[in-house]
Amino acid sequence: MQHNASKVATAKPAGKTKKSINGGSVKSANRPAPAATQKSSSVKNKNISKTTVENKKINAGNTVNTGDKNVKAGNKTNIGNSVNIDNSKKNVNINVDNSKDINVHNNRNTVVRHNNFRPYPRPPYVYGGRRYYCYHPYHYHPYRPFFWGPVWHPWGFFVATIATTAIIISIESQQYHYDQGVYYVAVDGGYTVVQAPVGATITTLPSDSQTVVINETTNNYYYGGTYYEKSDGGYTVVAPMAGTVVENLPEGGEEVKIGDVTYVKFGETYYQPIEQDGKSMYEVVQIEEGENG
Repeated sequence: MQHNASKVATAKPAGKTKKSINGGSVKSANRPAPAATQKSSSVKNKNISKTTVENKKINAGNTVNTGDKNVKAGNKTNIGNSVNIDNSKKNVNINVDNSKDINVHNNRNTVVRHNNFRPYPRPPYVYGGRRYYCYHPYHYHPYRPFFWGPVWHPWGFFVATIATTAIIISIESQQYHYDQGVYYVAVDGGYTVVQAPVGATITTLPSDSQTVVINETTNNYYYGGTYYEKSDGGYTVVAPMAGTVVENLPEGGEEVKIGDVTYVKFGETYYQPIEQDGKSMYEVVQIEEGENG
């Protein structure tokens, strides 16, 4: 399916959601890994000796972060991007340029909507002063990001250019560029992928979007971690509904162990691994404060 070129779509901001505790990045095995975009700064100080720095400290002012080396040389300066790679979990940001300073309204799709349509038949999992509600029992399976195709990118992905067919969507005075299921904001030198803003409306769903059941009368549409609801203007981005079950999660999540349960976390949304009809699936978790159910 295709959307109309150069069309400007507008949408009303999403209503306030109830306070939720619900919110990484993992490389897909199928996604090619382009070189990470990085910037570096040079540090000039005549008081620094020529001694090779290997996990040593050179004292000549304030701390300069240079990876695993601590250099003191004048004012505090961050050299390059800070990239944390945990080989045990394979959490890697693909082409994510952290030097881009993006100030986007906190209108994200990661705050979970509470499910008021049906009560939970199961007691919540309680740990650390929070209650984690799910309709299905916990069934661990490893998080393996789904490959949504070459035009889809995870949050934080930087590109120098986007397609001329991208449309502009304005939400709360912030402009987004939308193209084939991906939302971008303009930054210095290009565009960075961001979370789909709640309230954004598109006329045509992305190709390969999936239908997910909310209740007996309501469905949402799901693509690349974003949820849509049918609206008068087309399809509007909504926050995930607690209890929603999806089969595939995209790049950008991280496995988070809470007590005896390992969730997959995206922003403020937690997904519990479950099994449904013999298939490995994920359910959106509802999280509340308090030890008691």
